[in-house]
Amino acid sequence: MNRLAKEKSPYLLQHARNPVDWYPWGEEAFAAARRENKPVFLSIGYSTCHWCHVMERESFADEETARRLNEAFVCVKVDREERPDLDHHYLSVCQALTGSGGWPLTLLLTPDKTPFFASTYIPKENRWGRQGLKELTRRVQDAWKSDPEGIAASAERIREFMARMAAEPAEKAELELDFSEKAYEDLKASFDEDWAGFGPPPKFPLPQHAVFLLRYGRRTGRREAELMAARTLEAMADGGIFDHLGGGFHRYATDREWLVPHFEKMLYDQALLAPAYAEGWLATGQPAFRDTAERVLEYMLRDLKQPGGGFASAEDADSEGEEGKYYLWTEKEIREALEPEEAVAALDRFGVLAEGNFAEPGKARDGRNILHSARGGPRAGSESKKAPEEKDSRLAAVRAKLLAKRRMRRPPFKDTKILTDWNGLAVAALAVCGRAFDRPDFLREAEAAADFLRATIVRPDGGLYHRAKDGEAAIPAFVDDYAFLIWGLIEVYQSTFRTADLAESVRLARRAVEELWDEGQDGFDFAPKDSDAIPGRKKEFADGALPSGNSVMAGNLLYLARLTADPTWEDFYNRLSRTLGARAAAGPLSITHFLSVLELTRRQFHEVVVAGRPGAPDTNAFLNALRREYLPGKVVLLRPEGSEAGPLFKLASSLEPYRSVGGRAAAYVCAGFRCRAPVTSPESLISLLKSGTEDLSIS
Repeated sequence: MNRLAKEKSPYLLQHARNPVDWYPWGEEAFAAARRENKPVFLSIGYSTCHWCHVMERESFADEETARRLNEAFVCVKVDREERPDLDHHYLSVCQALTGSGGWPLTLLLTPDKTPFFASTYIPKENRWGRQGLKELTRRVQDAWKSDPEGIAASAERIREFMARMAAEPAEKAELELDFSEKAYEDLKASFDEDWAGFGPPPKFPLPQHAVFLLRYGRRTGRREAELMAARTLEAMADGGIFDHLGGGFHRYATDREWLVPHFEKMLYDQALLAPAYAEGWLATGQPAFRDTAERVLEYMLRDLKQPGGGFASAEDADSEGEEGKYYLWTEKEIREALEPEEAVAALDRFGVLAEGNFAEPGKARDGRNILHSARGGPRAGSESKKAPEEKDSRLAAVRAKLLAKRRMRRPPFKDTKILTDWNGLAVAALAVCGRAFDRPDFLREAEAAADFLRATIVRPDGGLYHRAKDGEAAIPAFVDDYAFLIWGLIEVYQSTFRTADLAESVRLARRAVEELWDEGQDGFDFAPKDSDAIPGRKKEFADGALPSGNSVMAGNLLYLARLTADPTWEDFYNRLSRTLGARAAAGPLSITHFLSVLELTRRQFHEVVVAGRPGAPDTNAFLNALRREYLPGKVVLLRPEGSEAGPLFKLASSLEPYRSVGGRAAAYVCAGFRCRAPVTSPESLISLLKSGTEDLSIS
């Protein structure tokens, strides 16, 4: 066992028995590099990464390769999910040096943490035109002895380049409509007319694109924007990227047709896709979107929820050393698991072929199949409104039998560490879908997860930790932790109206400003000021698999400004939005989450105050009417009658004058610091919100 045996990260523990003399990231490793006058071999990956497993089996578990690495380097292993700050920095180095990036991420550093070489997966021996790890180790070891000045000069050039990138002042931009127009046109140009989605394979889900198009299409009346979003959501749910037995989405599709996935399942994909499908259901009325969202969350609650609370990070793509083995089926296996009539229906419904539809790279098909919806296909269902499949009792029974049979296989590895940011997204997803679908069970789960996080990941000084595992919370939080958890708490408040959730979102927003706000550049730094990662303080603005923390914080600040009527949050929102606007002007498709936030304000943004007794039928009638309509540009507050309102007034004192009317619940619609006279029927409220409030009178 090497030093990694003392770590909590499942990824690091996967390497604890390697003959490589691994160090975790920390001063001990770099002190050893200085003392021994060796470069640092830095390997960054994560526990459910297929090619990380390949490199570990080929090289790090190999005695001869490990011996060479130990002689030439001080070897450091990093879990990118535990230390996203390190990953972001060194991934940007790799992209700058090589034009691409990915995992496992491999860098060579001087003892002062400056990189002079970067790559991704490296085979053990020279092959595929790639230099092998053994050869690389020999050459670097020779150069470190014979040409230290050359290596030092190369490292210095890279250091200066990365420092210039980190110190680049943030530009500002006024928030013009052109950003959204350009994003729409760019998405339209890259849209796959046959199979939906955007750009060539590999195809990633990117739910922020769909949400932006739904909101943009509703505001502008451009039907094509809504159709692009709806067809993409439908194609993903029909394809093999969706788990048609257990629910949930795999990481991405390797092909244009969404059939062949990279089989790992990430918590954040489920937590981002479920509310995107909920928004698709509200916007289009397509029942299959609701069914998909519910099945995603049911998977998350069944397979990722941890006994003590919170959600595991991911499930591996591999099982028994093969990618996808857990999920693949032969025709024979399906016939053996089902009654004859059921088997015929399943083979047809899931597109199962005798010869198979899946093959490993460079190999012929061997009869194994990826289950998918055979209803899908080129341009399928662009105007359809499919019925939820779960309403078909026969299909539901087939699914249940096949799932039970599959669960008898050896399951993929599950990474059970609890990450604050991804769990914050899970809280938001449960709250959004619970509200939209009137699912009290989802709302209870959202509240329970929020309560668990408050009890687990808050530091003694009031800040947050990034990771919890085996009863230990550690690693000071990054901007994504604050941003995503605040988002989740705001959604819980707007779904259940627990004042404690709104209060905690305000407290955490203040803490995020204190720890991470850059007053000079009007944005949030990714890591705290005292991070041990790298020189300089880098900000992240572009969306990737996750929306950027700055974009999510923009939405949080907008909502907090309107929920609390505190002008401080409005000021931060405006300043951050101008910074984000400069990024949108340069490349709108890299920042569509922010553009979806901006869409909320393109028309009048409404604050709706419902005044009444919590739980009373007349109060619930207003809240139910609001949740059923697709009205994204609004916040909703519940102003309770009686003593229950006291804690809420401490957060939003402006709510005190709003009261029920004649003993009946009433709703107030406000926009632009003006409010309508109260209405006492849900129909009048919805009519007001749909017609606009340009003629609001002060009340």
